[in-house]
Amino acid sequence: MSGQNFFNLHDLDQGIQRTLAEGLTARIFPGENLMFSIVRIDPYAEGSMHSHPEEQWGIMLEGSGVRTQDGVDHAVKAGDFWCTPGNVVHGLKAGPEGCFVIDVFSPPRGDYKKAGSGYGNG
Repeated sequence: MSGQNFFNLHDLDQGIQRTLAEGLTARIFPGENLMFSIVRIDPYAEGSMHSHPEEQWGIMLEGSGVRTQDGVDHAVKAGDFWCTPGNVVHGLKAGPEGCFVIDVFSPPRGDYKKAGSGYGNG
């Protein structure tokens, strides 16, 4: 697909590359008012609990896992989506088949506008 504003979920060469944690990789697509993060999580992999000031929406495209948000565990599967208000502590652990998630941030996260590792400032 061509054009600077057209992308493909499965094209691993597109986006700003980030390794969030062992077994968690993201490709970041920043816009003016929101940001997409295309996340693949290996089976049973999980990142550290964290928070950030930006609102975050998540959509589970494939797989399953447990979304921990504000101290509560929520089983999630393909087709589920959720909202995480800013500054709420959250994380996700993938199930046995791993998972494929789209996260949408508003406003865009400044710390995700460059390649790196971790959940920010890296």
